[in-house]
Amino acid sequence: MSAIKSEAGTDVVAVMAEMGRAARAASHRLATATTAEKTKALLAAADAIVARTGEILDANRKDVAAAKEAGMTGAFLDRLTLDEGRLASVAGALREVAGLPDPVGTVMAEWSRPNGLSISRVRTPLGVIGVIFESRPNVTADAGALCLMAGNAVILRGGSDSYHSARAIHGCLVEGLRAAGLPEAAIGIVPTTDRAAVGEMLKGLGGAIDVIVPRGGKGLVGRVQEEARVPVFAHLEGLVHIYIDKSADLEMAVELVANAKMRRTGICGAAETLLVDAAAVGTHLGPILDALAAKGCAIRGDAAVQAAWPGAEPATEADWETEYLDAVIAVRVVSGAEEAIAHIGRYSSHHTEAVIAEDAEVVAAFFSQIDSAILMHNASTQFADGGEFGFGGEIGIATGKMHARGPVGVEQLTSFKYLVRGSGQTRP
Repeated sequence: MSAIKSEAGTDVVAVMAEMGRAARAASHRLATATTAEKTKALLAAADAIVARTGEILDANRKDVAAAKEAGMTGAFLDRLTLDEGRLASVAGALREVAGLPDPVGTVMAEWSRPNGLSISRVRTPLGVIGVIFESRPNVTADAGALCLMAGNAVILRGGSDSYHSARAIHGCLVEGLRAAGLPEAAIGIVPTTDRAAVGEMLKGLGGAIDVIVPRGGKGLVGRVQEEARVPVFAHLEGLVHIYIDKSADLEMAVELVANAKMRRTGICGAAETLLVDAAAVGTHLGPILDALAAKGCAIRGDAAVQAAWPGAEPATEADWETEYLDAVIAVRVVSGAEEAIAHIGRYSSHHTEAVIAEDAEVVAAFFSQIDSAILMHNASTQFADGGEFGFGGEIGIATGKMHARGPVGVEQLTSFKYLVRGSGQTRP
């Protein structure tokens, strides 16, 4: 990457074109990389993160200080901030991905035809993946690791807010690639904060990029979906709903809602709207809202909620359409599961929804009638995460219906080809 200039003198078009060429060349090598090589690279990168924790935290402090000076919200700062515990989790995620089955070359299905042809469908890498993300520096490691294990080269473009943190983590990934003898361009990071770099990636870098994955706010994802000339794995927002049925266990409901909303308010799996069965208002609503308020959550409710719990602020139409990513929740009383399902169908972003109920028929209706990527029963929506699904992390949550849906892990970062074996057959 010697053509890359300093930030001040960056020729963005030339830099991005060179990154595309280098990534495409690296993708050919990765397509045939052995499991042992990829595993060695990931384990060495994890070791490097542990060894260079102080250096990464120093870089992160620069980003956090700049974000505070810019007046960023508490939720934003939470997503941006690293500490020793979070970095240990990043290293752990790299090791977990290293221990996953290698998807490349896996036979997905095989069968024989009456004419003697033997056909198999086999997993193959996608090629080169462009990942555009904002404030979460850990995405650098997650995306790099998952793309590598799936045999793909990746071009990472972090936001200016996480610039120093992402570059420090990227250095560890490159150290891992070197240790395994794999090309450094297999995991590239855009060396400029110039927004024009995003535009070049969305154009596809002259055919070098096979798919784009945006991970960030509504503005970023909307731009990517509107302007990209290559396929996109994306979710626009995580407008997550929880429905409390009259059959719900009260103690469970209180604990789950508090966790789903308040464990980390700034992640896409955090609950944003709470729907409560009218038959459960007298028993469930008060304890649930008391628990949320005790944790500092602001309650915005409809007229029925305000009547039952006077501390609620009036909810407006905009509240049912808002992903707060903050300690705020919109609450509505519904006449039962049917009305809850209708509300979700109207307002959902098709990310994650949960039902808390003991009535099996209610759960069955919820699961069959709601078309979101992740549906949960009696579990916190904060589990909407590739790492929690056993994927060793995720590159994002896809809410579309083509190719990948839900947490995007190593298998979702592959395509497939058909291998047809014959013994001289000709078609009559």
